[in-house]
Amino acid sequence: MSQVRLGIDIGASAIKGAVVDLEDGSIVGDRLRLQTPQPGTPGQIGDVVASLVRDLAYTGPIGIGFPAVVTNDVVWTANNVDRSWVGTDAGELFRSKTGSEVVLVNDADAAALCEARYGVARGVSGLVIVLTFGSGIGSGLLVNGELIPNVELGSLELEGHARAEYHFSARSRKQEGLSWDEWGARTSRYLAHVNTVFAPQLIAVGGGVSREWDRWRGKIDSSLPVVRTEFVNNAGIVGAATLVG
Repeated sequence: MSQVRLGIDIGASAIKGAVVDLEDGSIVGDRLRLQTPQPGTPGQIGDVVASLVRDLAYTGPIGIGFPAVVTNDVVWTANNVDRSWVGTDAGELFRSKTGSEVVLVNDADAAALCEARYGVARGVSGLVIVLTFGSGIGSGLLVNGELIPNVELGSLELEGHARAEYHFSARSRKQEGLSWDEWGARTSRYLAHVNTVFAPQLIAVGGGVSREWDRWRGKIDSSLPVVRTEFVNNAGIVGAATLVG
């Protein structure tokens, strides 16, 4: 019998969760998406996570991807979440809210774990970088399939932007009213910079914009080793579930 676990992906705009079959990474039953409350304090987000767990009628250990640097379940940055998260023991918070065992990891690291186990990074030697484009730019680094946690490539400086994610994220496309072609060309410059700095074997692009891959991939420099994540916007959910598998 397959083992199933709940994975939750917390983002600045939405909190997504589903039960995952750990044999192949497939979603079992419903995939729920709830709006992230604003300003998104620990108590607010904890309540939404508890509601999601109840709605899925799930009991058992839970893996959670969180959009920040996370060490031993404690949140240490707050670039895309409320500042009140800094120093919060998020593991303890979510355990108290859900009554379940909880393990946390950075959300892009969760996506990288998914792609290493089931997706485009499976069996790839050397360095693989998984980038998730959303409210910011998340990054998960793998070396020979092993995760290097909490690497924040959204913080790179590029073209005068001290945090590149403020100019190159998916949020910037909406805020500036960019066409997909315009945003794709902009994103290509960021991907080229990452490629120059790290020279990876593969760069896998995920996040919400990966669902629209065909609308902007033509603007990506064809010489770059860039592909779409196999699990698209579910990679964070699936990777989080593997934390407790």
